[in-house]
Amino acid sequence: MVTVLLAQAAPQATGAASLAWLLIALPAAGALVLFLAGRRADAWGHWLGVATVVGAFVVGVTIFLQTLGLPADERLREQSLWSWMSSGALEVDFGLRIDTLSLTFVLLITGVGALIHLYSVGYMSHDPNRRRFFAQLNLFVAAMLVLVLGNNFVMLYLGWEGVGLASYLLIGFYQDRPSAATAAKKAFLMNRVGDVGLAIAIFLLWLELGTLQYTEVFARIGEVGGGTVLAITLLLLLGACGKSGQFPLQSWLPDAMEGPTPVSALIHAATMVTAGVYLIARASPIYNLSETGRLVVAVIGVITLMIGAIIGCAYDDIKKVLAYSTVSQIGYMILAVGLGPAGYALGILHLLTHGFFKAGLFLGAGSVMHAMNDDVDMRRFGGLWRKMPVTFVTFGLGYLALIGFPFLSGYFSKDAIIEAAFAQEGWQGWVFGGLATLAAGLTAFYMTRLMIMTFFGAERWRTVQSTDGRDYHPHESPATMTVPMIVLAVGSVFGGGVLYGMIPEWLAPVVGERLELEGGALPHAVIPWLVVGVSLLGVLAGYLFVGRSPVPVERPQRVSPVVAAARADLGANAFNEAFIERPGIVLTRALAWFDDRGIDGAVNGTASAFGGGSSRLRRLQTGFVRSYALSMLGGAVIVVAAMLAVRFVS
Repeated sequence: MVTVLLAQAAPQATGAASLAWLLIALPAAGALVLFLAGRRADAWGHWLGVATVVGAFVVGVTIFLQTLGLPADERLREQSLWSWMSSGALEVDFGLRIDTLSLTFVLLITGVGALIHLYSVGYMSHDPNRRRFFAQLNLFVAAMLVLVLGNNFVMLYLGWEGVGLASYLLIGFYQDRPSAATAAKKAFLMNRVGDVGLAIAIFLLWLELGTLQYTEVFARIGEVGGGTVLAITLLLLLGACGKSGQFPLQSWLPDAMEGPTPVSALIHAATMVTAGVYLIARASPIYNLSETGRLVVAVIGVITLMIGAIIGCAYDDIKKVLAYSTVSQIGYMILAVGLGPAGYALGILHLLTHGFFKAGLFLGAGSVMHAMNDDVDMRRFGGLWRKMPVTFVTFGLGYLALIGFPFLSGYFSKDAIIEAAFAQEGWQGWVFGGLATLAAGLTAFYMTRLMIMTFFGAERWRTVQSTDGRDYHPHESPATMTVPMIVLAVGSVFGGGVLYGMIPEWLAPVVGERLELEGGALPHAVIPWLVVGVSLLGVLAGYLFVGRSPVPVERPQRVSPVVAAARADLGANAFNEAFIERPGIVLTRALAWFDDRGIDGAVNGTASAFGGGSSRLRRLQTGFVRSYALSMLGGAVIVVAAMLAVRFVS
């Protein structure tokens, strides 16, 4: 029997923190009402969806303000709602953990989520299934809040699977499109690969410690052997790779753009894809014990940020460019948390600033699509800044923040990660810092290309309209769409500067004090100039390649091998098909054959043997006395013969 040594229990939530259960209950209740009300909610269901998330945001701000007034060592509180599981030594409460990390995510999820819900009112105004869309959005927000607020690994896993289900529903929202159904299934299955890693990590923690409560696990993780700790860190990383679209499980995320654009803004920019970053930051006491585990995390982050940046340069689909940009930017966050105490807070800082500018960019892309009859091909845009001035300005500010324009939000968060990467000792400083800087230049290139093709140059949509008969009437979006874009643009401009000095200290009770590294590959004073210089080269290259010559309306049939490889996702889908999908199909068929012929064959064969034998024996029951007498005589003869044979042998 496992003996559980309890760590000092966290204080119970009081005051505003005792209302933390409302954070989950409000959007969950909204989803339940909208699912059950059916078409009766068509006229008002979208506003209920908005109201529940706004209400959750108000509760989150109230708890945040209360927490802000507490000393740093008193900002951790817990709330046990009910006993959820009880089996032998396993005791799991449905409990909430209110600390600085969970509150950071609560404000991001509910704040950005409320803006996206409001935007969706206008974006989905003509969709007959708008009520179902808002029900699924509410379900997603509730599940994401369970993930970040749970006080144990089982609660985290519940929310983890909940957001997987909600994302499957939202990606496949357009059920009449085969491409949407395929993308939803792909996302669901690839996430299951990562979820297996997370589940096994949780099993190992229970096996080693006999508890899954965060407080107890983090207090006693030092009792676990180094090899087991390394295995746990790698398995947690596998879960993070699946949910956050990191190498080698990144190829599902760009396909997920098949869902409505607000889904991309909420799930694939600000919340779900950052869950992997949250997981590693939450498990920082475990990662602090494994230098190898942290190194693998950082390597995965660097590989992914380069993959996303390279592929983003080749696509003409505005949403897929932003999707691969998300893959790349999450790679920066994973790199940061892989740097350990030097980067945990920086990863969360970039997560927050990215939530502002990338959500704004996705909403801006949705506004463009709304005006361009849902077309996503940038070759058919051009000159839209005249027709959509608000979208142009807000999108432009998000663009500048993303490429790290000085003193906008991305400048403070992304450049800080690159500086921390260069500060690593030995080869790590050169490799991590150098590749992160190169990716910054590529980011500036593909985003400049996107801006020029979408908002500047000739109005190519007029040519398409006259030759193909497409119906384009570019216009500015309604206020329900532009107001959230304006708010996010403000965050894109000022968020980094405001949060840069606050986040490390705010998160210190959870992830520890930020470790300021000295030395490294390059002097610290040089790095900001280097990164800005490389980004300016990327902007210049984007202008030289795209801005100085007319953009062809149709994609050229022949492209360079590099562009072709990038458009083929650098072989990610081919790799997954060759090494995961096809072997999985073969294994599944083999197991199905074994189950059918082996297990079922043995069971059914035994039943058939007994049934056949019984039917044959039943023929002996004739009902004639002479037959029974003959049987008795035959049996007596056999017995006498057997006795004589035994006597003869003896």
